[in-house]
Amino acid sequence: MKEIQLHRLDLNLLVVFEVLMTEGSVAKAADKLGKTPSAVSHALARLREQVGDPLMVKVGGRLQASPFALQLIEEVVPILGSIKRVLQLPEPFDPGSSVRTFRIASPIAARVLADVVTRIGAAAPNISIDWLSAPRQVYAAVAEGHIDMAHLGGERSLPDGLDMAEMPPLRFVSFVRQGHPALSDWGLRAWRSHGHVKVAIDNEVRSPVDEVPAGDRHIAARISEFAGVGPLLASSDLIATLPSLIMAWDMERYGLVPLPPVVPLAPFRVRFFWSSRTANDPASVWLRDLVMSAYREADLAAEAMVAARLAPLSEGRT
Repeated sequence: MKEIQLHRLDLNLLVVFEVLMTEGSVAKAADKLGKTPSAVSHALARLREQVGDPLMVKVGGRLQASPFALQLIEEVVPILGSIKRVLQLPEPFDPGSSVRTFRIASPIAARVLADVVTRIGAAAPNISIDWLSAPRQVYAAVAEGHIDMAHLGGERSLPDGLDMAEMPPLRFVSFVRQGHPALSDWGLRAWRSHGHVKVAIDNEVRSPVDEVPAGDRHIAARISEFAGVGPLLASSDLIATLPSLIMAWDMERYGLVPLPPVVPLAPFRVRFFWSSRTANDPASVWLRDLVMSAYREADLAAEAMVAARLAPLSEGRT
């Protein structure tokens, strides 16, 4: 018996064979497959060579199957059906019946978290969200599937195995309390003479403010959470320079005043990223669409809120 060389066998030959057995005609099979009759005949010839059997012979204007072909088709049909099922994309994700827990790493934007939780509660009441700060090994954690998606800033190139979506760059604004002495003479002198608060999140990303020379800014307080900035500013003469997305709602809550930065600060690149392995996973796609939509809407609202209250830069900037 001739041994079949599976590594040389083209699966398409079996597909053509199945249609030929159904149609009983090269022309009809070619029409159904969208191929030329010569291509179908060539495929049949190749399969004959592989299996060492004529398979189908033209008799009275119609192809007749050999005994081996009749036996083969009984095996081929379920095999091809199994392959179709295996390769078929997963069913659409039903958030209403899902009980999954998603893990999202993002060190900023409590407002985004609130909007995400609200939207998920309305569409998927049994889904849970673990909202995490971005750890130092966040790229590896996402690539390995420990975190479903993450949001982080900076220019660092993403490692292999991650896909990403670019978000609008963050723009930094300075914030002080109502009645702050710097409001009467906002410029470099005020910037340098008042202490600043820095939020030190636990990763290696450096913001544009971190690039300001040490002599141009005195860090008077370091805290680990953005949520602490608002109440700290409201009860002190400290200055915080952060993106509008982080501070817009705390600005309203604590009566803070936004000011244009007096030192050059480049827009800050930010991205969401996730494991390439989940690029087409319906549940992951649903989550990413929901989170990124909430993020974009919150970012637009924050920019508008801060721009409407932005105090002018004083004439004297020294």
